[in-house]
Amino acid sequence: MRRVVYTKKGGMDAISIVEEQSPEPKAGEVLLEVHRAGINFADLMMRQGLYSPVPPFPFTPGYEVSGIVRMLGEGVTQLSIGDRVVGLCGIGGYSEKIVVLANRCFPLPDNISFDAAAALPVNYLTAHHMLRYLGNFNSGESILVHHAAGGVGVATGQLAKAFGASQVFGTASASKEEFVRSLGMRFINREKEDFVEVCKNETNGEGVHHALDPVGGKHMMRSYKALCSGGRLYCFGGSAAVKGSKRSMLTAAKMMFTTPKFNPFKMMTSNKSVFGVHMGTWKDEEILRKQMIELGQMLSEGIVEPFVDKVFRFEEVASAQQYIHDRNNRGKVLLDFSPQ
Repeated sequence: MRRVVYTKKGGMDAISIVEEQSPEPKAGEVLLEVHRAGINFADLMMRQGLYSPVPPFPFTPGYEVSGIVRMLGEGVTQLSIGDRVVGLCGIGGYSEKIVVLANRCFPLPDNISFDAAAALPVNYLTAHHMLRYLGNFNSGESILVHHAAGGVGVATGQLAKAFGASQVFGTASASKEEFVRSLGMRFINREKEDFVEVCKNETNGEGVHHALDPVGGKHMMRSYKALCSGGRLYCFGGSAAVKGSKRSMLTAAKMMFTTPKFNPFKMMTSNKSVFGVHMGTWKDEEILRKQMIELGQMLSEGIVEPFVDKVFRFEEVASAQQYIHDRNNRGKVLLDFSPQ
């Protein structure tokens, strides 16, 4: 079997493909033949050494996969060999075969493709966790989401519609305006419009109930200012630390230096909340399973429909990541590991 490896911190030259023996599942695990692996911006930041937590180099990235169960570990009874599943692997997903905990694998109905399945876990689980679990989202509330044309942006737009949001504001570059509008969002041109002013002006001066910020740095405080009294800010990334495919410690340091330090007493008087969200480090398996089961049902019923922009063969992983670095993607980008 072959897998993608980050050999060191850096640019595309840090990516390698190695060949080795297939792993064998231990008790409570299954061996998956991977057909699709999802790419997330966190993977790019990991390669540059700008994301935490990260395993020691060299390692194989990849949080989510879809594929077929090929071997069962001892004690696994809820799955069978040949089952089509989506798996949350946490790390190591960029591989032709991978061992995954059985309780983090979810069977796929026949009407769900490997593409749609691999595009679901990280993006939709993150958006669902923020809005539903942490935010206690209620019908009629408003949302601001940045990088609205990306995977979490698409998930937010679809979940917002399902949950009965009153307004959804989405920031993106001008080239993605039509796509963002097709998601039912009020498009905000991030180069020409002040999203704080737009959110305030179009909510009768109040601001939004929920702001989803994957940017970080000083941008996070502006998202906080876009909230209404009682609003909630979710920090789930730090794209401001990345400038192109090459590692820039200056850019990363600038992002860290400008990240706000929230005063809990000021938060108290304004009744605003700030949440840090990283589903890769989430520990409560019961809550995670409940959320994945709900999302799987919504996917099966067509309530949510992941938008897959491009699928690259895994040998083209550098091109796939560069595509995201260049901010060309709309929705999800996947790697194809299916046998040929």
